[in-house]
Amino acid sequence: MITFQKKRMKFRTTFLLIIFSFSLLLIWDSWSTYSTIDKQGSPSKSLQVNDKKNELERNDNTGNLDSDLPQLKELSVIKPTPIDDLVDKRQKTSLIEIKNNKLRLLINPRGGIIEYSELLDQKSDNSDSGTVLLLNNSEMLKYSAQTGLISAGQTNSKLPDHLSTFSVAEKTSNQVVLTAENENVQLKKIIQLQDNSNAINVEHEIKNLSNKAINIGLYFQLYRDSTPPEGESSFYNTYTGPVIYTKEGKFQKPSFSDIEKSKQDHIKVANDGWLGIIQHYYVVAWLFKNEIKREFYTRKLKNNKFSVGAIQLLENIGANEKRSVSNILYVGPQYQEELKKLEDGLDLVVDYGVLTVIAKPIFWLLDKLHNIVGNWGWAIVSLTITIKLLFFPLTAASYKSMAKMKAVSPKIMKIREQHKDNKMQLNNAMMELYKKEKINPLGGCLPILIQIPVFIALYWVLLASAEIRDAPWIFWIKDLSEPDPFFILPVIMAATMFIQMKLNPAPPDPLQAKIMMAMPIIFSIFFFFFPSGLVLYWLVNNIVSIAQQWSIMRKLDVKV
Repeated sequence: MITFQKKRMKFRTTFLLIIFSFSLLLIWDSWSTYSTIDKQGSPSKSLQVNDKKNELERNDNTGNLDSDLPQLKELSVIKPTPIDDLVDKRQKTSLIEIKNNKLRLLINPRGGIIEYSELLDQKSDNSDSGTVLLLNNSEMLKYSAQTGLISAGQTNSKLPDHLSTFSVAEKTSNQVVLTAENENVQLKKIIQLQDNSNAINVEHEIKNLSNKAINIGLYFQLYRDSTPPEGESSFYNTYTGPVIYTKEGKFQKPSFSDIEKSKQDHIKVANDGWLGIIQHYYVVAWLFKNEIKREFYTRKLKNNKFSVGAIQLLENIGANEKRSVSNILYVGPQYQEELKKLEDGLDLVVDYGVLTVIAKPIFWLLDKLHNIVGNWGWAIVSLTITIKLLFFPLTAASYKSMAKMKAVSPKIMKIREQHKDNKMQLNNAMMELYKKEKINPLGGCLPILIQIPVFIALYWVLLASAEIRDAPWIFWIKDLSEPDPFFILPVIMAATMFIQMKLNPAPPDPLQAKIMMAMPIIFSIFFFFFPSGLVLYWLVNNIVSIAQQWSIMRKLDVKV
């Protein structure tokens, strides 16, 4: 699976390189036209849950028993004996359902594991439920949220953990209380959903039933295989894997491949922060409320499974004393404003890549425009026009230079014909012409150079922002995060690229001219598979550019 992800990552990188290369080609075209040197001659629906009267039964194949329990290295908590090869020996278990208007959760009493989450307000064509599934225990994906206790100072101790059997103490429609007891320690898990929220309150109450003080570790981990999310495009993808955030280490992404090679580099101990696993548009994250020292870890387990977690040491729990720890498990979309309110740095899960410094302001402006126009499609149109207006002083100068160049094209062709056998004379004649006509040879390159980082940043904004998912524009465009179902926008975009090229001076090199003529067709094929919101930006950008260039050429009396 990791190899498959790498291939798609390579494709995404290749596409961006094509964008960059095409931009360089446009620059080369502009430069070649002015140059003094003659270059001629040079998924299947596999996530299934049987739902009968709110009591679901399945084989308790959580996929968790082939993993070791977490081990604290920094905080002196001793690792218990590993438990292996018990998956097939477990009996069927009824899963516990709780829900609100946002989430439907299934909790396994074996371990108190949250092993299924259905996002009720997020549509999907890749599940039988018709909604997005994140946590899941299917044949195609093993993904769950686990918690438990581990011992400090006793190598053979077996405290209640994510392998223990819990009993149901209380149950309502949106809350369940589970209890387990072993080694004179009682663990109570309280899992509660609030109305209209994707944040799950998870409280652990630890009671020492012995007659002496104890030290134990409480761990929180996410367990997942490296399977790509259902429905992820083969033509583009974003990062899927663990993330850790602390004030000291900032936002870190120890990928599955790095963990597999033991090359993960992330902070190990911190008093703050959170951890999670992200994928396109969504995140599952443990958020820690209290400023308590925790050890963060990532591990490669058996059968292509991975875990990311944190352990905190609970010291000196006295005889018959209770200790409570409350945290939040967030399971939901990467809506940036909501994430900012939940936890510092949580909005960083929206992966804009290396151009985040440009992408963040672009999304901020896009969001403000959406608040005004009320539609993400029209917000993209407004954003594109705004960006073009901001760059107009620069692009106007470039278009004037290109218009002048187009006006003197017949003279250039005549000079090339006269001095085709003498490059030195050709160069001198071209330089004299540029000087006489007051033409800047680099004048047409500047707007392209400026737009490269802006376009790539906007590419990431439109690709990674969950707010645009399921957002309609007009008529046939029902989801701006999906490709145009009828390929109308890519075809129109290709037509605008042809028009734009006709407004520019003809390339001097016949081979170069053929390449330039082929680029609109190549680009339109690529954009058949890309989000319609991205194609909409490119299309509007081309239309505005054509209007600006045509207007300038008319003012300069250049034949259009």
